Amino acid sequence: MYETDAIDRKIIRQLRLNARISNVDLGREVGLSPSACLRRITLMEKAGIITGYTALVDMAAGEQPIAVIIQITLERQTEEYLNRFESAVRKFPEIRECFLMTGGSDYLLRVDVESAGAFERIHKEILSVMPGVLRINSSFSIRNVLSTRQK
Repeated sequence: MYETDAIDRKIIRQLRLNARISNVDLGREVGLSPSACLRRITLMEKAGIITGYTALVDMAAGEQPIAVIIQITLERQTEEYLNRFESAVRKFPEIRECFLMTGGSDYLLRVDVESAGAFERIHKEILSVMPGVLRINSSFSIRNVLSTRQK
C-alpha cells in the first residue's frame, strides 16, 4: 500500500496541468531530482494512484462537445441498488464521470455529446434502462468557465 505525501501531491498536481512535462522540468517544479521524480511516478502508477494519462483536445469552433450534467435518483439507496447501478455505469464509456452524492440526488454523471440528438440516444439506450433508476434530471452546459488546459 503506497501512501502519498506532499511531494507526491505536487507531482500529481503538475501532471494534471501538463502530463507531458519532462522529468527534468517536473523535478524542478517539485524540488526533486529527475530520477527521484520518475521513481515516485512509477510507484504511484504501480499502486494504482496514477491510472493513466489523457489528451485534452481543443476542438475547432462549433465542434465543441456539450457537457451534460445528469442527476440520478435511485428507487432505493441500499448497498445492492448502489452496487448494481455503479456496475452498470462502468460498462458505458459515454459516461465520463460518476459521483455518489449527498443531497437531493444519489448520483451526478457527466457525459459529453455533440448534439441534443446524441444525448437522446444516451438517454434512451443507457440511462433509462439502468437498474434501479427512479428519476433522471439532465442539464446542458453553456460553456466551461474553469478549464485546466494550458494555453
